[in-house]
This record gives sequence, structure tokens and C-alpha cells, in this order.
Amino acid sequence: MNAFTSFASDRRITAARPFASCTETDRLTSLDPFATRYGRALPLALRAEAAGMSWTEFAANYAPQGGPLELRAWNTTVLTGGLCAYEATFELEGTERSTASVATGPVSAMTGMIHELGFRLEIRSFHRQEMGDTHATFLLCESDDERSCWVMGLGGTAAESTLRAMIAGINRLYGTR
Repeated sequence: MNAFTSFASDRRITAARPFASCTETDRLTSLDPFATRYGRALPLALRAEAAGMSWTEFAANYAPQGGPLELRAWNTTVLTGGLCAYEATFELEGTERSTASVATGPVSAMTGMIHELGFRLEIRSFHRQEMGDTHATFLLCESDDERSCWVMGLGGTAAESTLRAMIAGINRLYGTR
């Protein structure tokens, strides 16, 4: 179980693509597991990397559910001056850890929190798809030893999908610590 009450990966959204021909749509969906499931294309570099994967293979690789870090709780309190206070509880390799941050947004707060836990995660590329009540965030992440990987997070809100993607980045990059 994690900090979010719903996991949006089971929601399927089919988006009309009025500008795409049937042949173009068929080719896109046959190569792109996200397009096959949601009717929206992956970022170009990720699409090339994931070409031909099934949805199950894609989700297991780019949105891993296991690893050294799991987000258990996330709370936000709006402050004055455009700031928010964030509190999070993580499970780090079997041990529960709580941390807090004051920041202008959840990405900056999460970046500080995971750094405090001993992880460096730099976001090199950020893409988001909004599909009704499902949001998908795709990140190209880099670790402290300059390894990089693409990850995906799905959620009911933009913030939830981004935090899920950041945790997936930690778990892909630091999963063998």
C-alpha cells in the first residue's frame, strides 16, 4: 500500500485523434504500449526505447512497484507566500522514515526529501499527459553516478503521478544498492 488511495493504471482512456489517419494510428499503437492502452503517444525517446513492449512489460519496467523506497503517506498544508508544508512517510528498505519540507511545490519538496534519505535524483526531461481523471508523468531521471532511465507514474492528480514517477526513478536507479 502507498500514500495514494487510488492507482490509476487500471483506468483506460481512449482519446480521439481527429488528425491521425487509421494507418498512422494503427502503426502508433502497435509500437507504443502507452498508446495501445490510453490512445496517447509516449515521449519520442521513451517511445523508441519501449517499442514493441506489452503494457505489462512496459509497466513492470518503467513503473516498478518494488525497490528500496516506497512512499507511505504524503500530506500538504498550504502556507502564505506561495509556499506549502509537505510531510511524507517513506519505507526505506524495510524501515519507516518521516520527513518534512517547506517548498513551492511537490517536486521540489520530494527532491529535498529523497536527498535527505540519501538519494540524488535529477530530472532531465519531464512530460505529462492529462486524460480526464488519469494523469501520467514521464521522467528521464539521472542518479548521482550519472546513470539515467525513463520512468512513468500514473495517478488521479498531476502531483500524484509526478511523485509516483519520482519514486519509480529512485527504485529503477537505486534498486540494486
